Amino acid sequence: MTRISVLDRSLVREGHGAAQALRDTIVFARAVEELGYHRFWVSEHHSVPGVAGSAPTVLASAVAAATSRIRVGTGGVMLPNHNPMVVAEQFGVLESLFPGRIDMGLGRSVGFTDGVRRALGVGKDEAEAFGERLGELLSWFAGGNPAHPGVHALPAEGLRVPAFVLAINGGADIAAAHGLPLVIAAGRDGARLTDAVARYRASFTGERPYVVIAANVAVAATDAEARHMQLSEAWATVVSRTRGFFPALTPADEVAALVKTEREERMLTEAVAGNVHGTEEEVAAALGGLVRAAGADEVLVTLNTFDPAARLDSYRRLARLMPETLA
Repeated sequence: MTRISVLDRSLVREGHGAAQALRDTIVFARAVEELGYHRFWVSEHHSVPGVAGSAPTVLASAVAAATSRIRVGTGGVMLPNHNPMVVAEQFGVLESLFPGRIDMGLGRSVGFTDGVRRALGVGKDEAEAFGERLGELLSWFAGGNPAHPGVHALPAEGLRVPAFVLAINGGADIAAAHGLPLVIAAGRDGARLTDAVARYRASFTGERPYVVIAANVAVAATDAEARHMQLSEAWATVVSRTRGFFPALTPADEVAALVKTEREERMLTEAVAGNVHGTEEEVAAALGGLVRAAGADEVLVTLNTFDPAARLDSYRRLARLMPETLA
């Protein structure tokens, strides 16, 4: 049985603003819970015009308060940007307020530009210390850090908050070394996915490896409609790669009508092609193939559209595939 969960990045829609994007995340989380999804995670991005989600533990608290059953977490907190003790305290507060519902997804990315990294007080090389910082974070839950005798991360100490490692730049090896679940993007390269998962399983040091594959998924009555839904985010991705910033989402119809350069058209086609899209039957087959290839225990899906109603309809259709269809 394969669980299906949701990652929401709180993307801004043109003309609606960041505050509305955050409110949309709360409304969406309630709907996702009613549809029976397993987890709802939020992300961390800094100084990105088109992304409102910059403080994932704060947003996770709001999501958990607005829901009652679904697990809530981060996908993820970028540990190089934060003091591990403070991160432990934040998740300790979350777990204390919402016991048994909190996940701690962790990544090793730093800011995308020199300016952002300077503002955060980190350098590119901070990512190389991710394994060490992860160990320190876990130690605060286990009873304290030997380097700081007599200091306690309260109320985290003694609590069991499941930790997940995002497979960013070697994260799979670090997840295996710490015996933690791995979250890895499905991507376009199936061989790269299976190789990374195989390496993770081979070097895993804990009781049981656990693999979550992440994918951008759209489901509609036809494949063309599903692909169309993914145009808004795909175009924002093209803009970020060609102009250096990730903009607010524009309507898919406007994206389709834009006069694009040959390079932009090619990149847009590639961005959509790297996603999963189609009818319920087509998506079930595609996700089932990814699950079998990776031996995945869970699928973490994301979809960002300009039209919230279209996105929710996709998630309703996807919910009908849970969970046996993907087994």
